[in-house]
Amino acid sequence: MARKAAERGLRRRPWVKTSLAPGSKVVTEYLDAAGLTEPLEQLGFNLVGYGCTTCIGNSGPLPPEISAAVEEHDLAVCSVLSGNRNFEGRINPDVKMNYLASPPLVVAYALAGTMDIDLPNDPLGEGTDGSPVYLRDIWPTQREIADTIGAAVQSRMFTDSYGEVFEGDENWASLEVPSGDRYAWDPDSTYVKLPPYFEGMPAEAPEGFQAIDEARILAVLGDSVTTDHISPAGAIKRDSPAGRYLMDRGVEPGVFNSYGSRRGNHEVMMRGTFANIRLRNRLAPGTEGGFTVHQPSGDETTIFEAAMRYAEEGVPLGVLAGKEYGSGSSRDWAAKGPLLLGVRFVIAESYERIHRSNLVGMGILPLQFPDGESAESLGLSGRERFDLAPLSDGSRVLGVTATREDGTALELEATVRIDTPNEWLYYRHGGILHFVLRQLVARS
Repeated sequence: MARKAAERGLRRRPWVKTSLAPGSKVVTEYLDAAGLTEPLEQLGFNLVGYGCTTCIGNSGPLPPEISAAVEEHDLAVCSVLSGNRNFEGRINPDVKMNYLASPPLVVAYALAGTMDIDLPNDPLGEGTDGSPVYLRDIWPTQREIADTIGAAVQSRMFTDSYGEVFEGDENWASLEVPSGDRYAWDPDSTYVKLPPYFEGMPAEAPEGFQAIDEARILAVLGDSVTTDHISPAGAIKRDSPAGRYLMDRGVEPGVFNSYGSRRGNHEVMMRGTFANIRLRNRLAPGTEGGFTVHQPSGDETTIFEAAMRYAEEGVPLGVLAGKEYGSGSSRDWAAKGPLLLGVRFVIAESYERIHRSNLVGMGILPLQFPDGESAESLGLSGRERFDLAPLSDGSRVLGVTATREDGTALELEATVRIDTPNEWLYYRHGGILHFVLRQLVARS
C-alpha cells in the first residue's frame, strides 16, 4: 500500500501524525529486505520503537499547535491503529476516539486525513498527474503479498533476533547493578518505589472481617466502565496529578514516559487511577476525567486529592457502578489503584469476571445491586454515607444502609460477589498479597 501510494505521488495529510511500531526487530529486517521501509518513511511512517509502543501511548506527543487546538476547542479527534487496544485516551491523552484497522487501512486513512470518507467510492487524494487515486488503485493483490513474503521473510531472521533477545544493547549492559539478595530501593527513584501494601500488616490473619462504617462514595459511574477507565494507561498529562508529582521531582514533561513504564511507582499510579480523560463521574456532573466532589464539604477536586483528604479524615471509600464494571483487558492496577486510594467496596449492577476476582484479590469487597436495581433506580446520588452490616464467612447477601444528606436512610440487600472458597480465604487475609506473604513466613 505505501509503495503504491508513494509511486502515485500520494502523501499523508499534514495534520495527521503517523508512526510505525512493529512487534519486534524482525519486522524491520523483512521490511528492509522487501524494499518497503523507504516508501513507508516517505508517507511518514517512521520507526518509533517496538512492542507495546503506540497502543500504550508511547509514540510521542501530538504537535504542540494541534494539541493546543484540541484543548482550546474541545475537539473529538481520533486515531486509527493496527494494534490491539483502542480504549479512550490510551493512544494519546488528547485523542478521545480510537479505531482499530488493518495496517493497509491505517495507511489509507493517513492518506485521506479523515474518517469521514467512503473508502470504496471516495478518492484518497490526487496523484502527481492530477487524477484522483482510489483505494482500489493501490490495494495490493494476494499474489503481490504472497510473493513479497516469500522473497523477504526468512526463518533465520527470527532465530537470529530472538537468540539475542536477552542480551540487550549497550545501555542495558552498562547499567550498574547493586549486589545483595534483596532489592535496593532508591528513595529518589521516580520509576520504582516501595509500595505500602504490607504496612501495618499483622503476622496472623485477623479474626472475622473488618467493619466498613461511615463510608463515602468516591465515584458514581455508568455502564461498561473499562479497566482502562479505572487503571492508569497511556501518556501522562502535564497538568494531571501524576504530571505535577513528576515535575515536583524534577522530571520534565518530555521524559514523563507512560503510566505503563512507571507502574512500579505507586505514587504515579495512584494519581492516575480513575483519571481517564473520558471518565464521567456523576458526582461531578459536567466534568470529564478524574474529578469528584468531596463530602460533606461539596468541594470539587480531583479524585486523587479527594481520596487523600478522605484518608486524612479516616473515611473509608466506595464506588457505585452500572453494568459490566471492569470490562476490557484484565489490569491488576485497576484493583491496586482503587485500594491505594482507600476504596473498600464497590456496588455494581454486574461485573466483568476477572476484574471482580481481582478486586477480591486486593481486599476490595465486590457487591451487586439486587436484580433489576441500580444506583439510579434506588435514588442514590453518591452523596450518602454508607454503612455495611458485619460480614460473615460465606455470606451471600449483605445489608447496606445509605444515609442521605437529610438524614433519611435507604436499606438494601446487596449480593456478595465473593464467589469461591479461595476468594473468601484471600479476602479474609486482606487480599492475595497478604495471604501469600503469610504462607511464605509460615513455611520459613
